[in-house]
Amino acid sequence: MASDLFDHREARDPAQREAALMSLLPAVIDAAKEHCPAYRRLFAEVQRGDIVDRAALARLPLTRKSELIELQRRNPPFGGFAAVPMSALRRVFVSPGPIYEPEGRRPDYGRFARALFAAGFRTGDLVHNSFSYHLTPAGAMVESGAEALGCPVIPAGTGNTEQQVQAIADLKPVGYVGTPSFLKILLDRAAHEGIDISSLKKALVGAEALPSALRHEFRDRGLVVLQCYGTADIGVIAFESMSPDGELEPGMVLDEDIIVEIVGSGAGEPVPSGAIGEVVVTTLTPEYPLIRFATGDLSALMPEAPKSTRTNHRIRGWLGRADQTTKVRGLFVHPEQVAEVARRHPAISRSRLVVERTNGVDAMTLLVETREPNQDPAAIAETMQGLTRLRGTVTPVPAGSLPDDGKLIEDRRPLD
Repeated sequence: MASDLFDHREARDPAQREAALMSLLPAVIDAAKEHCPAYRRLFAEVQRGDIVDRAALARLPLTRKSELIELQRRNPPFGGFAAVPMSALRRVFVSPGPIYEPEGRRPDYGRFARALFAAGFRTGDLVHNSFSYHLTPAGAMVESGAEALGCPVIPAGTGNTEQQVQAIADLKPVGYVGTPSFLKILLDRAAHEGIDISSLKKALVGAEALPSALRHEFRDRGLVVLQCYGTADIGVIAFESMSPDGELEPGMVLDEDIIVEIVGSGAGEPVPSGAIGEVVVTTLTPEYPLIRFATGDLSALMPEAPKSTRTNHRIRGWLGRADQTTKVRGLFVHPEQVAEVARRHPAISRSRLVVERTNGVDAMTLLVETREPNQDPAAIAETMQGLTRLRGTVTPVPAGSLPDDGKLIEDRRPLD
């Protein structure tokens, strides 16, 4: 096995990989029908052994992430998609929505070890983990992957910037995992305070876009930063990798333990390689078998795989959302949450959440038209923070100034 690979499976012949994945599908479908009430209903017409290739898989209905809030409300706690009882789980996460995500007891449940390895992390490396440990799964997922890789972890979580900078200076971790915007905040604070955190040499970032200018800034500061892409429900979907000569390879290579389709709108039929569509994932996870799970994220399969020791398909990375849901500082914000702010403040006649990026940091501004003067923006902002777990500002605007286009969230951040 090449030293730059996590395991031999990453170098498999693509036909061998495809055959191995497809051979697992019938058992996955059968088990889901047996143990998950939701799939018993969705796949009522599917017979044992029907789903043996991608063409058959593509005939199954989609399950949309955007529908989980309502599905879980109707059939708590997991909408009928969990295949094991609560007692068989290690954790239950609470993502904004709320959406509840179960975690099984297997090591590296979110499959982060492979992505960490591709980003240069090796056994014994001390990892500073700044993904959130509070309710949402990213922090725990990373820690589980680091443990599988043999890496000790500083469970930093989010916030407490000054304390985190000091911990990095004292403990000298070699790597960082978290959002790119918070990495920049840590580096800037350390530089301002004259604190040496140059032990950080590599980073795996995710949960938000990594603009090329920010990646170059990190490199100028001595860090090689790679991205991964995943969701709270699925874990890692794809990740960046380096070539043997140390160059960043194009796109993101897919994880070995999932089946990914890129589909068009409507019936969810796969689009040609290279075309932009919605990322749909089928997991092989026995505890929570998500089958044709439509993430709401946009991407595209790269039509030609680069010359690489990793032979799996690659996607172009995250290219936006198929719906209005967006991610801010690592947390999803849903249109329903924006609507709920207005519901709790009846004086609001129309609202629109604008997301922008300034100096590499995401910022939310809720624009509100109100029926009554002298509404307190601070009270509305407090409600917004309580619902989204994110700070933002509230700006009153004149009546009739917001577009009447049905949008509740406007994401103005450039993709690069």
